[in-house]
Amino acid sequence: MKQEIAALITKLKVWNSYIVGKVKLYTREWLGQVVQVQNDWYQMAHEWMVTHAPAVTGRYDQSPYWLKRSLFYLPWLCAFLIVLNYFNVFDRRPVIKSVQDPNVVVVNQDLRKMMTDGKVQVAPFIEEIRASGRIDFNELYLSRIGANVTGRVSEILAVPGQLVKQGDVLAKITSTELTQSQLAYLKAKSASQLADQAANRAKILYKEDVIALAELQKREAESSSARAEFRAANDQLRVQGMNQASIDRLAKTGVIESINNVIATIPGEIVERKINKGQVVQPADALFTVADLSTLWAISEVPESNSYLIRKGQKASLIIPSLRNQEIEGTVAHVDSIVNPQTRTVVVRMELANKDSQIKPGMLATMLIESQSIEKLVVPVGAVVREDNHDHVFIRLDDDLYRMVPVKLGPEGRGYRPVISGLKDGQEIATEGAYHLNTERKRQLSGG
Repeated sequence: MKQEIAALITKLKVWNSYIVGKVKLYTREWLGQVVQVQNDWYQMAHEWMVTHAPAVTGRYDQSPYWLKRSLFYLPWLCAFLIVLNYFNVFDRRPVIKSVQDPNVVVVNQDLRKMMTDGKVQVAPFIEEIRASGRIDFNELYLSRIGANVTGRVSEILAVPGQLVKQGDVLAKITSTELTQSQLAYLKAKSASQLADQAANRAKILYKEDVIALAELQKREAESSSARAEFRAANDQLRVQGMNQASIDRLAKTGVIESINNVIATIPGEIVERKINKGQVVQPADALFTVADLSTLWAISEVPESNSYLIRKGQKASLIIPSLRNQEIEGTVAHVDSIVNPQTRTVVVRMELANKDSQIKPGMLATMLIESQSIEKLVVPVGAVVREDNHDHVFIRLDDDLYRMVPVKLGPEGRGYRPVISGLKDGQEIATEGAYHLNTERKRQLSGG
């Protein structure tokens, strides 16, 4: 087998040498004929010049040898330059195709580097619902504290921004109403004691058969009623802000105190104060607002048309413009079960941790809520351009031609937009650099 291959290779080498030799021979013969024809034409031209222009011919004959040879090669140089010019070798400007359609753009090499091609395809799409919102207090850790009695403010012990603990005294109120309640308590206490004593004497007299059973029952009923009034007076003082220790001290000493303390009911920071010294306050007035700002709520109102896409526990993020568009990740903590009849919206709430106290109630924010994943025909955001108040994409026609077509798209979600109409699955488009393509299209239309 090796001998056959070696013989074949030897044979091919012989044939190759033979063909190369023949080609060289015919080439030399052809070039010789061309040179001979050119020499004949050159001799004919020289004879014609001798007859018609002897002076010019004489000067030519006396010229250097290199000049005569250059004139011999001049026709070949002219033919070579004509061929190069025919193939646009000397034209440095790029060839631009003639485009009649104003929506078609021709891509050059520089533009090709700024764009990416891809196909329209069906993919999981997560719609991102965007809704404006605000930062608010966490109402689970918010207390609006008022006065327990009607009275006049005699002393203020707390100011906005101050951190307080549960049970701290925020203000003191002088109240005649509290005085009357304490006096009624002392009277009820004395009446209860007298009624108890009367009931005890009646029991002794009844045993000695001095009074009738009806009289005993009457005294016991009066004692029970007096004790009930005494308990009611005690409860009234508790409602008006006195603790049981103070009430017991009042019962023991009989000293009436007309000062009522406004007490912090939760620990936190005083965020609001609506009280001045000497002001007359009522139990319905909110004098202080205390809040724990370590956790806050982000509240947003979502249109009812999008409310079906939102569920408790879905991923969400919050963008706060006043904090340099800081984005905070979280989840949906609550979705209202009713629709606001005035605004036709549903309240959605997020809970935010605020350890550094950078987030403040009242700040405006934008809530981004991710809906459930749905299979849809989508295109990247970079493939879309806005022209004449409509969305457009560029469909690839061939290697360097693209056509801008109008499309109808849905809202953006995670860098993609769902296709409603105008595109089909599998169509090749410019997925990135659509803005540069549109700029080049306008430049070509203007002739720039």
